[in-house]
Amino acid sequence: MPLSSQLPLPLPVRCSVSRADLVVGPSNEHAVAFIDSWPGWPTRLAALHGPPGCGKSHLTAVWQQMSNATIAAAGCLGTKDLEPAGAIAIEDIDCVEASLARDTALFALFESGAPWILLSGRTPPATWACTLPDLASRFSSLTALALQSPDEALLVALARKLLSDRQLFVPDTIIDAMLRRLDRSPAAIRDFVEELDAAALASGRPVSVALVRNLVAMREGGPP
Repeated sequence: MPLSSQLPLPLPVRCSVSRADLVVGPSNEHAVAFIDSWPGWPTRLAALHGPPGCGKSHLTAVWQQMSNATIAAAGCLGTKDLEPAGAIAIEDIDCVEASLARDTALFALFESGAPWILLSGRTPPATWACTLPDLASRFSSLTALALQSPDEALLVALARKLLSDRQLFVPDTIIDAMLRRLDRSPAAIRDFVEELDAAALASGRPVSVALVRNLVAMREGGPP
């Protein structure tokens, strides 16, 4: 089959979560500095919080690489034993409904011999719902690092990283076209890049400003 007529094959997306690939800006610099300071933390318990797509999982993965921590989802609390020999991170605490089983497991983890515990959620830990007063007190006293919605420079850098994760290397004009038409959130950019990659593969053509416009128009149900 001639090269020009071969269909592009969707390749596995390898999203890099190394420290070198972490995009740092005013919206996350304090949280990044805290993670970078490990193991010199002034506390064994800390929490990251911020909106979806702001980089909590990336920062948690960076810390896991530094500390060799175990990472678990909050949904597994109360359903299986967690007896970490070392550091542990529990993600998305406030995305799971508070229950006695979840909260008992989490409080037991706080009381365990785990040397370092990192939690994450969308809202500040003092607002996390729970069924145990002692756990509520622990939440309120956590060292909490906020990640905010990113500024323009960080959104550009994030879009470029998400595109390069998919082997899509595009000029700045395409990134500008994306950001002018999308919600100003990491989650919106992440979802659009996934759709853009799929559309480029389906059409067999490279990513272009026209493709970005057409895809946005399809989303909105109007002309490009």
